[in-house]
Amino acid sequence: MSETRLVTWPLADLCRAPDGPRDRQLLMGEAVEIRAPSSSGLARGSPPGWVAVTALRDGYEGFVPEAALTTGRVTHRVCARATHLYPAPDIKTRERAMLSLNARLEVIGETGSFAETPQGFVPLAHLAPLDAPESDPVRVAERLLGTPYLWGGNSALGIDCSGLVQAGCLACAIPCPGDSGPQETALGDALPEDAPLERGDLLFWRGHVAWVADPDTLLHANAYHMAVAHEPASEAIARIAAQGGGAVTARKRLKAPT
Repeated sequence: MSETRLVTWPLADLCRAPDGPRDRQLLMGEAVEIRAPSSSGLARGSPPGWVAVTALRDGYEGFVPEAALTTGRVTHRVCARATHLYPAPDIKTRERAMLSLNARLEVIGETGSFAETPQGFVPLAHLAPLDAPESDPVRVAERLLGTPYLWGGNSALGIDCSGLVQAGCLACAIPCPGDSGPQETALGDALPEDAPLERGDLLFWRGHVAWVADPDTLLHANAYHMAVAHEPASEAIARIAAQGGGAVTARKRLKAPT
């Protein structure tokens, strides 16, 4: 029987191997399924304290420190770019941690302008119920403008192109893989070459993806700006081609919610 756990750290790397390279990151409150030892790939002599998991948000497999996992439930998500977790409902107390956009928490009460959670207190203004998704994934992603580019990143401390797309989609209850290749396959419908672009469309390259912020502007986490940035679409397409990234491989439009 599979076991489900929640991430209890503000941010945990999902690694390719125990204590190995980071493939993605998991936020507080995100759920993982612990994989059976027979499928974990753990070899004799591997660092102790690591567990093989599958991220339930997208099926991504990897390893996380066992100490990063706990049991529990979640009711709300962080809807701001970032927020702080406090030991008391008082902005003058020293914060315990920073939580990123889309981190998840269980709200067990309210005190003034704060939500009480098992981990501490968070400003109510920075939370939204899980059953109240947003409707504009680009608006969500734009909250991360200026965030440093980080390969495999999924937080306000650092994020990559596919992490930015996933952040916007998940806040809007749109299922979304973790990497740009599977995203190109799974997300939306293909657009004809002559179709005008609209806000919320996606452009894909080999190994890269960008939101369309408006018909002439992209929003993407990229290694040229080393940040989440707006960029004129024509300039980005020409620059990526000139740098050896090739031509746009797909233009996709997300399906309207049903």
